[in-house]
Amino acid sequence: MSFADDAYGALTDHDDDARWAYGTGFADPLAGVPTTVAGDVDRADLAAYCLMLGDDALVMSHRLQQWVTRAPELEDELALANIGLDLLGQARLLLGRAGEVEGAGRDEDALAYLRDAGEFRNVRLAERGDADFAHLVARLLVFSCWRLALLDRLTASRDPVLAAIGAKGVKEVTYHREYAAQWVVRLGDGTDLSHARMRAAMEAVLPLAGELFSTHEIEARLAAAGVAVDPALLRAEFDEAMNQVLDAATLTGLPGAAAAAQGRDGEHGPELGEILAEMQELARALPGGVW
Repeated sequence: MSFADDAYGALTDHDDDARWAYGTGFADPLAGVPTTVAGDVDRADLAAYCLMLGDDALVMSHRLQQWVTRAPELEDELALANIGLDLLGQARLLLGRAGEVEGAGRDEDALAYLRDAGEFRNVRLAERGDADFAHLVARLLVFSCWRLALLDRLTASRDPVLAAIGAKGVKEVTYHREYAAQWVVRLGDGTDLSHARMRAAMEAVLPLAGELFSTHEIEARLAAAGVAVDPALLRAEFDEAMNQVLDAATLTGLPGAAAAAQGRDGEHGPELGEILAEMQELARALPGGVW
């Protein structure tokens, strides 16, 4: 049944998958991609790595969706919603891969909705709250510059699923970085007030970048096996991209990265608990429910 024939019928035209909330009729981006795990790759490490990258995208996506109805213009609400949906799509693929490799019977929903804060492996930057729109675009710029460099290298992963997710993500995050960069330049090189607020936002966000380039032992092992990306190797590309934007935004003399936090090991601030309480409420109230 086509959407043009019956809009209501199309909502349930999804091969008996009751979870149609993300829409229907989309091509599977991983169709035809081999899912086998190489014999020399530790499955527990691979599952944990997919959780790390998936949690980054999931938590950042939720933060972005909180800006719908709050952005300066309608066009920005749409842009932020679409960026959030891009990241949600990446999260679904990565959490699905984590559950598949783990082999414990947990699917993407169980991993997203039924884990407590201490079990999440996202970087602290993703969960950070935004005091204003300047903080949001500063955080999105830092996140996108780092994630784009990571996904670009992930396209060469020995794990075919990670390589495919990286190739898909590069196209999406290229736009995310461009969108954030345009706003940082617009505010930084704008009025005295916008410049001051953009500077304050960058001063608050940049110290959080230290964690992005701290290599976790799991990342180190998988990078040596040709599966993951060593984040320490991303710093030069990140700095180059950030410096181009900050120079154009007339934002100089900003602080560097502080000591790395340990989000990868489940150490988070109270903000993540607040995010999960909102995001997981329905799934925990109706265990096993579908919609």
